[in-house]
Amino acid sequence: MTPFKLLRQARNLAMLLTAGIVYSQSVQAVSGVNPSGVNVKHNGITTVFLTFQNMAANERAVDAFWCGEVTATGVSATNPCVPGSIFGKLPARLNRAQVSGTGGQRNLTDIMTIPASVARKAFQAAARGDDSDFFYVRRFTDGINDSYVTVTCRLAGGGARSPLALTNVQLYFQTGEGPRPVYTLARDEVLPPFGAYIRYTGTGRLKGRWEVVLPGDPAPSQTDLLTEATLPVEQRGFQRRYTLIERFNRFLPPTGSVFLPGPDPSLLPNQVEGPHKILLRIEATADKEGNSNTVNGVAVSGGVAGFALPVLRYFVGSGDNALALASRNPGQRIVPLTPPPDALIESGNPLLFSWIDQAGVAMYQVQVEGDDGLLLNALVKPGESQYLAPPWIEENSDQPLRWRVRGLSVNGGEISATDWRGFIISQ
Repeated sequence: MTPFKLLRQARNLAMLLTAGIVYSQSVQAVSGVNPSGVNVKHNGITTVFLTFQNMAANERAVDAFWCGEVTATGVSATNPCVPGSIFGKLPARLNRAQVSGTGGQRNLTDIMTIPASVARKAFQAAARGDDSDFFYVRRFTDGINDSYVTVTCRLAGGGARSPLALTNVQLYFQTGEGPRPVYTLARDEVLPPFGAYIRYTGTGRLKGRWEVVLPGDPAPSQTDLLTEATLPVEQRGFQRRYTLIERFNRFLPPTGSVFLPGPDPSLLPNQVEGPHKILLRIEATADKEGNSNTVNGVAVSGGVAGFALPVLRYFVGSGDNALALASRNPGQRIVPLTPPPDALIESGNPLLFSWIDQAGVAMYQVQVEGDDGLLLNALVKPGESQYLAPPWIEENSDQPLRWRVRGLSVNGGEISATDWRGFIISQ
């Protein structure tokens, strides 16, 4: 055999081996899901922590949907949903799936949130005589082959045999004028009582803590505002922590709703001017109905939620008094807080611009002007309610400056703007 033929045979053998390797990788698929069946609320939202186990290195989740009838449960190579039985697809806003795993394990952590519309369709089908079970189906692909993994959803009342999950949380101050999500007060004034109204499924321990974000602290991210049980196990220790006010550990009976009172308002800091944020932090607890096997251990999921928890805001004002400002602007305009009018800012001290948000604003624009025109033009996303000026602003010391905040629409148009406020940076 000539050297040329030997070389050609070796090349062909290498191509066959490579093809075999690619093929063996392409047929690998996620091996299963845990839990594979769960009780869900028949007349509202249900949230469940799911672990799709043993994803291949080249495999990814594509989409998910619910259907009333399947040809098979478990893992299948073709779509198991019977045509015409689709109840709905997973909306993008509810998709919190992310790759997870430790020790070389590659899983998909999926926070399955069943919309009330899907539960209603399942209940109506059961009322017509269909089976009361329906199915959540996740589709995976490696770019060549698809695989489908099925979770059985059993209609129930959302009580003791359902996973302990939060479906709605509202934080508010209890004032004589009714509940308020934002409160303004003068320095040394005590806040009114506050707490959280929580709707949930299941039963178990609600464990967590109340924290406060002080002026100048880094703002919490969306991940920081998730409950601990909503995150994959390996990410749970990395949520940012803030000033601790009080811890709580309370048993939730299977009633579906509870009011969780906040700590003694006198414990809340009220010495530093500026915006403060009160955070409700929910820790993960053991929950027999919703705990998930990750292959490398069990992920406790009591207290899971398919959304970031809201923030309760209060503003400590001075000078012109934030309360008076708020009374003149009852939620219809942006309310400037700090610095107060004609403030004298000592050089070297942080210059923090803060305000009360206005509903409907897509972006805030902080502007600072001097004798020579515009000095600073910064954009701040809604919910931040503050902006820390850069150090170079002190280059304009000992001259009259002024600032304002503009509320912009999604198209960049002005919705509203505060009046200009003067201040001076002294050397």
